[in-house]
Amino acid sequence: MKKILILFSHPKFEKSRVNNTLVNHIKDKDQVTFHDLYEQYPDFHIDVAKEKELLNQHDVIIWHHPFYWYSCPPLMKQWIDMVLEFNWAYGPKGKALQNKICLNAITTGGSKEVYCSEGYNSFTVKHFLRPFEQTAKLCGMTYFPPYAVMGTHNLSDELLDTYTITYGKLIDLLQANLTLKDFDKQSFLNDIPQLKTT
Repeated sequence: MKKILILFSHPKFEKSRVNNTLVNHIKDKDQVTFHDLYEQYPDFHIDVAKEKELLNQHDVIIWHHPFYWYSCPPLMKQWIDMVLEFNWAYGPKGKALQNKICLNAITTGGSKEVYCSEGYNSFTVKHFLRPFEQTAKLCGMTYFPPYAVMGTHNLSDELLDTYTITYGKLIDLLQANLTLKDFDKQSFLNDIPQLKTT
């Protein structure tokens, strides 16, 4: 069973109905480490050695965060800048993360319809996540499409329950060795057949 590290970054976690529901469903799963960056580092002073050791201990890395200004909250960017060091995560001697799986789990206030060339955000979520994808590739990781809960401002309890259940199923699939061959060109992991609910 693969070990999963959820790197969670949300500066207003206590006010997020959606993220609280998602997190509470998966944080106590076997072989899952839930790591709340804002709780751990409220002063932004990241313990790089500790973070590297956490990465070494896990097979799958999930950047779980709200979609803040088409990216992530500042502490997650700080984490990426500080922890993924040259000749450790990338570079001629940087092999520490090779062959690990990496993906984003995101929440957006806007609906899926506004993230396209015709929508008011002009670009798709995949376009906005390109820096994360390239970061993963530079570090030799396998980057999966994101798991996305969109339109959170108007999300019904029923639909949130569905997202929560499928997020848990995704964790189970990742632990059971989900690979890129298991899905074909889906923009979101939400859309893979194994997560479809009847």
